[in-house]
Amino acid sequence: MKIEGKTYLVSGGSSGLGAATVEDLLAQKAYVSILDRSPPSEALLSSSNVKYFQVDILEVSQIQDAVDKTAQWVKETGAPIGGVVNCAGVGVAGKIIDAHNEPHSLDLWEFAIGVNLTGSFNLTRLALKEMVKNQPEEGDGERGVILFVASAAAFEGQPGQTAYSASKGGLVSMTLPMARDLSRHGIRVVTIAPGVFDSSMTANFSQKTRKSLETEGIIYPRRFGQPFEFARTVRWILETPYVNGETIRLSGAGRLPGKL
Repeated sequence: MKIEGKTYLVSGGSSGLGAATVEDLLAQKAYVSILDRSPPSEALLSSSNVKYFQVDILEVSQIQDAVDKTAQWVKETGAPIGGVVNCAGVGVAGKIIDAHNEPHSLDLWEFAIGVNLTGSFNLTRLALKEMVKNQPEEGDGERGVILFVASAAAFEGQPGQTAYSASKGGLVSMTLPMARDLSRHGIRVVTIAPGVFDSSMTANFSQKTRKSLETEGIIYPRRFGQPFEFARTVRWILETPYVNGETIRLSGAGRLPGKL
């Protein structure tokens, strides 16, 4: 897909991997609609190619409002919605039975599933109503791309990651059937499963935890992934029509150890 002159909805686009993706899309002369609870940096807000909508991804009405307003913006710019990048997510931790023999919090489970899985599903299904109206591009007749962000924890979750792993595993599991559903519309579906990246989630890791992951969990290069590397992967996916129905691991050949 040609990125320039298209509009992309990026949830969680105000910081971390989402913000890096927004910056890269803007560099490719795209328009970006940011959906996030917190506003992005002034540098991003100052761009005429950016719209920010304050959205709690758990609230369907807020997602719908942002999609509707993005569709209105598209009418003004003439830049059709080319894709959705679902970067909004939360990291949660809780043993299924804790040290006091208390069961896992149901509220914590529902929060993880609600944000990471249901939130991504809702933004995608609502944006698709607009995307299927696009004129197909020349060649393969492509109309757009849906991109989910899973995690290495979808495959080898660590102790305390039952809810988090389930939410990310759900994204992996729905990638292929959704790609098959949307093939008749010329819309691709791809998931990225990052390993350990420098982000707000990992910023509070202790030095011991960080060293353990770098020396035991990551093969090469032995460091945390950088947001720009994620953003470049998004760009490659958007620009490569044959990438469809796949989950792509971005991990430095790393695997999360069973125990830190």
